Amino acid sequence: MEARCVAKYLRVTPRKLRLVADLVRGKNVNDAISTLKFTPKAGARPALKAIQSAVANIVDRDQSREVNPDELVVRTIFVDEGPTLKRFLPRAMGRATPIRKRMSHLTVLVSTPVVPAVPEESAATPAEEETPKVKKVRAQTKKPASRAKAGSVSKKTVKTKKKTD
Repeated sequence: MEARCVAKYLRVTPRKLRLVADLVRGKNVNDAISTLKFTPKAGARPALKAIQSAVANIVDRDQSREVNPDELVVRTIFVDEGPTLKRFLPRAMGRATPIRKRMSHLTVLVSTPVVPAVPEESAATPAEEETPKVKKVRAQTKKPASRAKAGSVSKKTVKTKKKTD
């Protein structure tokens, strides 16, 4: 089972928020929350709120009470770029410097841990198991010799002078 939380128009630049998202991707929810509480980054607080909201969503949606919040995992977390506020700062000699106030959209997907399927053992014969793998060698091909067109003069021909008597 999985639940998501999308936090839009966060006033943190996407670059700063991606650094925080990389810290918690794939971790247990409790580990992610404790990591974010003690991370002194600008995007730690919005990411923490989004993860807590996703956990609340999955617990609230679960009717049969099968989901244990302690076993949840941050399956995916990614940051998209939102709109940019454009402002100008006055500078010397009548100039202006542009200021871009960037925004982010944070998406968190929390789910129960995925149990890997156990592959069945193939019924290989003993002869197949003992045969060593043969390394394939590619045959080297020769480059074709350059062919001159009929009637063309090659650069190596020597020019002869006509003698006049």
